Amino acid sequence: MSVAKSADAFRTISEAARELDVPQHVLRHWEEVFGQVRPMRRAGGRRYYRPLDIDLLRGIRVLLYDQRYTTKGVQKIFKDEGVKYVSELGRRAAAGESIDVRPIIDDEDAPAPAEEDVLELGADAAVKSASLAPEIRRTLKALLSRLETVQDALDEATLALEAIDADDDGRMPQKAHGAAAE
Repeated sequence: MSVAKSADAFRTISEAARELDVPQHVLRHWEEVFGQVRPMRRAGGRRYYRPLDIDLLRGIRVLLYDQRYTTKGVQKIFKDEGVKYVSELGRRAAAGESIDVRPIIDDEDAPAPAEEDVLELGADAAVKSASLAPEIRRTLKALLSRLETVQDALDEATLALEAIDADDDGRMPQKAHGAAAE
């Protein structure tokens, strides 16, 4: 019988990975890519994640997995908005609140457009679809669909590469076509 840890308790990397539903190697990768992630380390290099670290990691997870930002996009959010902003996203996600951080650029005096009136161009901008010619709107929607498919494929490839890196035990990869023995 296992007892759940207090919300204030520190987490090992395996506990943090389980709580965030990501593999441990992803947490190590995020630590390398996002300098803001700095778990405590004990003798031997063992990581201990504080509650604030878990909020930050959950915020990163929301941005990467739910909001579909790239690593560079998340780095820009850290630069523009700060660590507290990303941690707050993590706290909101833990509380079950819906989160949508994609900004929509619109006229200041105009009422916010209905969702179906907005053609999203990604995490950085959106335009009113009514201001576009129908053929341009169709072309952009088709391109967006293709880009989303490519993004999904890139995400899967990234995860596969991270899994390979995690499994790599230092051996040289074997050649696909086999070299002749010398």
